Amino acid sequence: MRFLFRTASIAVTLVICGAVAAATNSEAAFKKMQSLAGEWTGTDDHGMQVKSTFKLIVSDTTIMESLAMSGMEEMVTFYHIDGNAITLIHYCPTNNQPRMRAIPGSADSKELVFEFEGAANLASPATGHQHKLTLHFDDANHITETWVWRQNGKDTPMVAHLARQKN
Repeated sequence: MRFLFRTASIAVTLVICGAVAAATNSEAAFKKMQSLAGEWTGTDDHGMQVKSTFKLIVSDTTIMESLAMSGMEEMVTFYHIDGNAITLIHYCPTNNQPRMRAIPGSADSKELVFEFEGAANLASPATGHQHKLTLHFDDANHITETWVWRQNGKDTPMVAHLARQKN
């Protein structure tokens, strides 16, 4: 009986520690994302201009990104912590709103990969929509965003290389 109780206690402790570590990873990654607050400019893979602004809102619990890529209407994305993950909702000029989720692998993630979880106003999975975002922290003043547009089952990456603008 004691062995069973001890084994159960160890298992519960490991589960709690794992949940705390996962929450800590998402909190650390979100803190890193909060450090992006400000103006960013750069180019896409075709040399066209890209502008982005990250702003902390709602008592710093949400990050709002406004992204303007050359030749496209502005897009807005909201990021927030959701348990062991960071969740985003992307408001697209195509009038659909994909939801994506990234689960940071460590407290010092160099990259967050947001995977598609669904979307509002998406007529069918074949309808064009942003399906994935990889946010790579190159260094404190440079990031790379790789958005994946999916339409009719075909993925097209859109890459933005951004540098922090000094005030």
